[in-house]
Amino acid sequence: MTDRPPKRAVLIAGATASGKSALALVLAEALGGAIINADAMQVYRDLRIVTARPTPAEEARVPHLLYGHVDAGENYSTGRWCIDASAALTAVERAGRLPIFVGGTGLYFKALTRGLAAVPPIPSQVRAAVRERLKREGIAALYAELSARDDATARRLMPADRARVTRALEVVLATGRSLTDWHTQGMKPALDPQFAVKIFLDVNRAELYQRIDCRFDAMVASGALEEVHALGKRGLDSALPAMKAHGVPWLIRHLNGEIDLPAAVDAAKRDTRRY
Repeated sequence: MTDRPPKRAVLIAGATASGKSALALVLAEALGGAIINADAMQVYRDLRIVTARPTPAEEARVPHLLYGHVDAGENYSTGRWCIDASAALTAVERAGRLPIFVGGTGLYFKALTRGLAAVPPIPSQVRAAVRERLKREGIAALYAELSARDDATARRLMPADRARVTRALEVVLATGRSLTDWHTQGMKPALDPQFAVKIFLDVNRAELYQRIDCRFDAMVASGALEEVHALGKRGLDSALPAMKAHGVPWLIRHLNGEIDLPAAVDAAKRDTRRY
């Protein structure tokens, strides 16, 4: 019988409304844990209700970290989360508690357990030029150029993966170096996955859709519209991540008089189900 490595953390992932936060709270109370947020939208201070952040009463039951600590006007990157998450992990362990990471942002979990490339910011003009070429020439042409400039990265990607192909091409055009090269110099993993218990909540689609619908109705009843109204009054750039949180764009359209509330709610539910 082989020895299993000791576990030093729990990772809980799953779709929106799958019950991740509720499970994390139960485990934290039972195991003496602390909950660390790994959801890209629940970091924003302005959006407690519409992102289904834990309530103040829930946060009082066990320590919660990296919830609501970022202003909606900031573009909070995965790199920044990695730095914050590493510090949170250390703090929780020093306090003698079990770190429980919970969220729906796969890139956060990947960066936590695999590390993150140290790619510098891409100039906006390079990004705009590549996006324009994507519209004009199509993804096949961009993939062909990526293959010529960075074959190692291209071979790891699906030719039709628009997001990753354009990102890789932007990097090589802006820096003169391949994304594969940058990957060797990034942040190291904060947590070795062999030392973590990994839980993925897989809910039946019909049940999940019902949960999403009921949860969004509850959000609206609890003040989501007022929360989004306050956010909209700040006049923030619509391209900011917080402005793209599930439901926010549609509720803003309603508040601007473009659509009625039932239509906004239905559209928000539909978008959430597609995520």
